Amino acid sequence: MLKLPGSVLLGNAARLWTQLEASLQAEAAQVRSAAGSRLRLQAGGLSEFDSSALTLLLQAARLCRREGLTLEVHEPPAKLRELARVYGVAELLWPEAVQSQAA
Repeated sequence: MLKLPGSVLLGNAARLWTQLEASLQAEAAQVRSAAGSRLRLQAGGLSEFDSSALTLLLQAARLCRREGLTLEVHEPPAKLRELARVYGVAELLWPEAVQSQAA
C-alpha cells in the first residue's frame, strides 16, 4: 500500500505529485496484473496539510480511473475529511462514506 507523507502543503505539492504519480502508475500495473480493481493509499500519517492535499488525492483518483481502478484512501485524518466536505469533493474521494451518511 502506498503512503502519503506526513506533510502535504502548497509549497511541496507539485514535487510530491511528481513522486506519487510515478508510484501510482507502478502500483496500478501491479494491481491490474493481480486482477485487482482497487489501489490503496494510506493517509494515516498525514499530519500537516492544506487544500493541496485534496488536489493531490483528486489527481490520484483521476489517474486510477484512467487505469481502470478505484482509489481507496485509508485512514484519512478527520480534518481532511472535513476539508473535503467543505470543498464539496468528499463524495469523489469517499463515496461509500457519503452514501452511508445520507441513509
